[in-house]
Amino acid sequence: MSTANENLDDEAIVAATRRWVDRAVIGLNLCPFAKAVQVKDQVRYVVSHARSPESLLDTLMDELQLLAETDPEQVDTTLLIHPYVLQDFLDFNEFLDVADAAVEDMTMDGELQIASFHPDYQFADTDPNDIENFTNRSPYPTLQLLREDSIDRAVEAIPDAAEIFEKNIETMEKLGHEGWDKLDVGPAR
Repeated sequence: MSTANENLDDEAIVAATRRWVDRAVIGLNLCPFAKAVQVKDQVRYVVSHARSPESLLDTLMDELQLLAETDPEQVDTTLLIHPYVLQDFLDFNEFLDVADAAVEDMTMDGELQIASFHPDYQFADTDPNDIENFTNRSPYPTLQLLREDSIDRAVEAIPDAAEIFEKNIETMEKLGHEGWDKLDVGPAR
């Protein structure tokens, strides 16, 4: 189980997350849509200091509102990094239902959605150490706020978008744990 280092500052947390995005998400092409927004500096990195799920929910709702009101040319997606709450993956996973309900309550379903990343991410029916879980392992618990329009445009531009998940598993199996460790992208422990 991961634990946030209470001595890290926001800059170090964002730097670790950017390194993960650059080396793993973009470097391994786990998300073929990520490079364009990263290069255009359209990714908003936000560190939440929430210490409770309730406080994180407040921050999440603020960030959803901000993203909805901001020109996509300025901010296309937000990474809400929350290193001090929901360290346990099962708690994090349960919170995703709350997060999705917030999108609905704010009448933003169909407009925004949330993707999830965690240092201990585990897909259903896998062993915690299975390499395929590392496709969604980030240095800190992170919620990605995405615009549905951007996803639709990206999927149209990538002819085999439905195969991304399978390709990611193949990539991770070729890379292996040793290759992942060499990327030096966390999870932070």
